[in-house]
Amino acid sequence: MYTVEGKEGAIICMSLALFCLGTWPALMTLLERRGRLPQHSYLDYSISNLLAAVIIALSFGQIGDSKTGIPNFITQLSQFQDNWPCVLFALASGIVLSLGDLAVQFAWAFVGLSVTEVIAASISVVIGSTLNYFLDGRINKAEVLFPGVGCFLVAVFLGFAVNSSNAADNKAKLNGFSNGCKTGTGTLDSPLLKETFENGDVENGNLLTEKTKVGTADFLIEVENKRAIKVLGKSILIGLSITFFAGVCFALFSPAFNLATNDQFHTMKEGVTHLATYTAFFYFSVSFVIVAVVLNINFLYYPILGLPQSSLTAYLKDSCGRSWALLAGLLCGFGNGFLFMGGQAAGYAAANAAQAFPLVATLWGIFLFGEYRRSSRRTYALLVSMLFMFVVAVGILMASSGNR
Repeated sequence: MYTVEGKEGAIICMSLALFCLGTWPALMTLLERRGRLPQHSYLDYSISNLLAAVIIALSFGQIGDSKTGIPNFITQLSQFQDNWPCVLFALASGIVLSLGDLAVQFAWAFVGLSVTEVIAASISVVIGSTLNYFLDGRINKAEVLFPGVGCFLVAVFLGFAVNSSNAADNKAKLNGFSNGCKTGTGTLDSPLLKETFENGDVENGNLLTEKTKVGTADFLIEVENKRAIKVLGKSILIGLSITFFAGVCFALFSPAFNLATNDQFHTMKEGVTHLATYTAFFYFSVSFVIVAVVLNINFLYYPILGLPQSSLTAYLKDSCGRSWALLAGLLCGFGNGFLFMGGQAAGYAAANAAQAFPLVATLWGIFLFGEYRRSSRRTYALLVSMLFMFVVAVGILMASSGNR
């Protein structure tokens, strides 16, 4: 079994996790904006996520022979009767992450890719790093770690401010497009907008396609007509509430995985080897997929947030964009694997620096989706401040890493 040793190896793992975890949300957002139902994309994503875990377990987890205290993946998989208490923690970790990922795919539509990831990841780090610090026996430098956590907390509030300011900018653009918006109610009452939404060729995306400028009211309406989740005119509190729930789920999955691999509560009998990272990651991914499949099949027939009803047959026939959804699942799976490998080497509190993947997601949001184009100076100032706090926080958390 391959193990990551030393701070340098842990930082490499965290950096790879940062890229992978920051890129897969962009792919899922792209599919939703092109009109593919999120239920379909998430089913594909969850299947390839499990595939990534199997690949990691059968490669890194099987390198070399088993050693005393460090069994290989397949060897430890057969020891379930001895390590089942820690297996339950790994399963719980997968369940809460699956719920968080499921929630965040809806939040992206309401709040935007950049701000959703910032708020959710910041909440995750604030709660998760604090819990992991004590679970890890305080191996991280508290005088360095907690100022970093404080920076993430500041970023949460800046994220709320960015979202509020950007929503006001979009409302002003739409008010300029048509005077039918009811100021302060969050509803659109323009006959022109209603006609656009109801009669446009949404399926083929033939609305306002002639050189629509990114960031304009025309652009916002075009995106709204193509996308699967309709958000214009709906309260931003819906998206923020979903984002907060996702952040809490993200905060709990890392400490649960920490308990699965290090057994700080001493749930296993004395002398029983702790779960290896790769074994725990496999169990984690199994529960992740089970929850994802069960809930998304339910959402196919009983959709939420105004999405159209679908079916398993329709999902199987929907091959458009499937390769991108599968790639997103692989990126997320490998990203989580690198995160856990780095956490086992340097402490899960410091490994939560990889939860700063919104730095990557924000770049995708700005350059790929045109988020914040033609926004106010106030929005730009808040956005830059938010990203600056993230850069500072990432550096501080990485500097706090220790060795087990």
